[in-house]
Amino acid sequence: MAVSAGLILAFALLAGEVIEGETAAFDRAVLMALRVAGDPAMPLGPPWLHNAARDVTALGSITVLSLITAVTLGFLLLRGKRGASLLVLLSVGGGMAISGLLKNQIGRERPDIVPHGDIVFTASFPSGHSLLSAVVFLTLGAMLARFVEGKRQKAYVLVVAMSVTLLVGCSRVYLGVHWPTDVLAGWCVGAGWAALCWLVALWLQRRGAVEPEDGAGPVPDHT
Repeated sequence: MAVSAGLILAFALLAGEVIEGETAAFDRAVLMALRVAGDPAMPLGPPWLHNAARDVTALGSITVLSLITAVTLGFLLLRGKRGASLLVLLSVGGGMAISGLLKNQIGRERPDIVPHGDIVFTASFPSGHSLLSAVVFLTLGAMLARFVEGKRQKAYVLVVAMSVTLLVGCSRVYLGVHWPTDVLAGWCVGAGWAALCWLVALWLQRRGAVEPEDGAGPVPDHT
């Protein structure tokens, strides 16, 4: 709970700074640092890096994340874990709703100092790709970690989930479609929401409302 609360508090503080314009210099400096000096239209690095960034950023799109969620839901339903599948659906659906609500409420404009390397339609703050990637990959990573044995395997799964989330967010800044603070805010909200949903899942599991992982009995209630 402390982690979730801390991340949401960090978002609230960051949102306040963004609305007041206190992050403008930082945002511009980071965006321009990723461009060739004297030519804002040219991102740093070879052409293949730009193409790779567009491939990575697609992992955070609504289409790809919806497909991943649908496949996961099908897998859970086939294993008879209806409670877990409902929690995943509510977690991802809630994340999408939160993203849209925050974007509409804050209404920040997209970066206008560099050309966009991807097509965008919505407001800038927070980054929807970053927020939803955190929700989906961290939620599924935490769930998958409960199906594998050994600390190394669990750590590997969680590190991969966090790495993909970080790469998606960084790609948004590199492509010039988000300010850095948009991505930071997306990570805070997405990770905070994922952590909160996971705490709810564990609470429900203790009470038998959600199925425990395979081979495990009910989670003991120490309250």
